Amino acid sequence: MSTATAPTTVVRPMDRSLGDALRLALLFALIKLGLHIGTNLWEAHIGWGYFRDEFYYLMCGRHLAWGYVDHGPIVAMQARIAETLFGHSLAGIRLLSAAAGAMRVLLTGLLAWSLGGRRPAQALAMLGVLLAPQYLGLDSFLSMNSFESIFWMGGLLALILQIRGYSQRWCWIAFGISAGIGLLNKPSMTFFLIALLLGLLLTPERRVLFTRWSAIGIALLVLIALPNLIWQIANHWPTLEFLHNGRVGNKNVALASLPFLVKQVQNLNPVSILIWAWGLLWLLLNRTAKTWRFLGYTYLIFLASMMALHAKDYYVVPIYPILFAAGGIAWEQRFRERSAVRHNRAFAFPLYEAILVLTGLLILPMAIPVMRPLQWVAYAKALHLYDQSSNSENESSGILPQFYADRFGWQEEVDKVSAIVQHLSPEDRSHAGILADNYGEAGALDFLGRGLPPIVSGHNTYWLWGPRGVGGQVLIVISGDKPQHFERLCRQVEVAATMDHPLSMPFEHKRIYLLHGCQSVQSPENNWLKYKHYF
Repeated sequence: MSTATAPTTVVRPMDRSLGDALRLALLFALIKLGLHIGTNLWEAHIGWGYFRDEFYYLMCGRHLAWGYVDHGPIVAMQARIAETLFGHSLAGIRLLSAAAGAMRVLLTGLLAWSLGGRRPAQALAMLGVLLAPQYLGLDSFLSMNSFESIFWMGGLLALILQIRGYSQRWCWIAFGISAGIGLLNKPSMTFFLIALLLGLLLTPERRVLFTRWSAIGIALLVLIALPNLIWQIANHWPTLEFLHNGRVGNKNVALASLPFLVKQVQNLNPVSILIWAWGLLWLLLNRTAKTWRFLGYTYLIFLASMMALHAKDYYVVPIYPILFAAGGIAWEQRFRERSAVRHNRAFAFPLYEAILVLTGLLILPMAIPVMRPLQWVAYAKALHLYDQSSNSENESSGILPQFYADRFGWQEEVDKVSAIVQHLSPEDRSHAGILADNYGEAGALDFLGRGLPPIVSGHNTYWLWGPRGVGGQVLIVISGDKPQHFERLCRQVEVAATMDHPLSMPFEHKRIYLLHGCQSVQSPENNWLKYKHYF
């Protein structure tokens, strides 16, 4: 008795050679990695310093936990590994972010392959991602944002392969691990997962959700992310408090829908809209992409949710590799009669690819500081590329935009505070403590300083680390407040130094006070709750 085989609609990728796809993807990934290693070494050579947030993440790496007020635990682990391996090397502590950017490029190539694209589609998609200004910027410093696309796109690749007919078990396990670690990296990945769920439910591909292995994958996702949830509960939901304070305090620039969309185009290089926007249309309208409609719906739902929540414009950026992958296939299908496409040549669209490279190089200094500051100012003005309103937070910039200005003034701060400490008597030094206004100032002192008294701050996770025994007998305070504020609280008030680096952010032009005999209300040890500032 013969057993009939049930018909299947599974379609394997057009380019069946995964090895070829991997080799091409690795080539592009290595180019991306080399670009960032080279530019980071060059930045250090021409005088650019650490970015404000890098100090904070490095200190979080010295206080490993399952959660932090304003980010997940993965970036702290990243910082701990980087500092352990590379010490104070600027290029070294940024290497893992550069590697994450390279992995994004590699995943883009594999996504194009998994959707049915051949070498021309893969190459075009990877070239667009490699040269996108927002990705260049995010991957050029120590940050959790460089890793987002890995976890988002890793999950999508697992789903696509499952729909293609690969092992449900291993695809769902891969999805659960990718999404779970992604939530530990940035809990905001939740919005992407919700959009993905809705996108699947709107299409016949919803069937992948109703299997035993999908339940196991989702359970694995929850299990991996659970420690962060427990940490949030144990610490009274600090991230929700942080988000609430930012919203009511108008911390971030709230863009209307049209400017938000314009930012998407700018973030990815305006020329590349011919790839990713075409990719979106291909997913939504092309009959050969019917199986992948859920990917287009996922993007639209996620984009709409970010606009409705007035999120920062770059919060959408991690999702674009799938649109670039789809766009590469749209180009390949449209020009399949061309000789280069027929012969499966990687660079099948030489004129457009040349324009992509040229515009990418022109915009590169706006994403990575490869010019000296004053040269950059002249360059940006000549091309009309710098607008102070381009900051994602409501802070007025000086000569440089915030992303660049936040790399200056830190060594100056450390030198001046160190000089104040050196001039203290041995008795005063034994009782002294340093109070910084924000995590950038505190982190710079902790990371760059040597032999300093305990450093504390009430800003975000620094507040959770406590007052460290810092009292009010001798205080070195970095503050924008006027002397009168301290004169009524302390027996002796001295403006010992000022922070006034011409290239730093204007709000970092502050006084450094030396205070003696402060009342208990000014003492961090006796009144720590007063200093709490989740913002």
